[in-house]
Amino acid sequence: MKITGTGAPSMAPAIGGATNAPAPAAAAPAPAAETGAVLQSEVLKPAAKALAALPDFDAARVAELRDALAKGELPFDASRLAGLIQRFHGGR
Repeated sequence: MKITGTGAPSMAPAIGGATNAPAPAAAAPAPAAETGAVLQSEVLKPAAKALAALPDFDAARVAELRDALAKGELPFDASRLAGLIQRFHGGR
């Protein structure tokens, strides 16, 4: 076997009669418990619990705003909303 230092590695058997068996898999990443993530998780648990207890949206506030829009008590500018949507999605 000639070693040139360039090109793809040779598929020739290694010294000692080893075959072309696949190399053992790399070690799996350490579980979160071993990497210090447990401490972070413990610190964040109260905040995560409080966040999970909140509804996805405030249904009462949505109903209040919907009623105000329907009664004309809340100004609505459709062209401004369209411009904001377009700008958010990269239109300008």
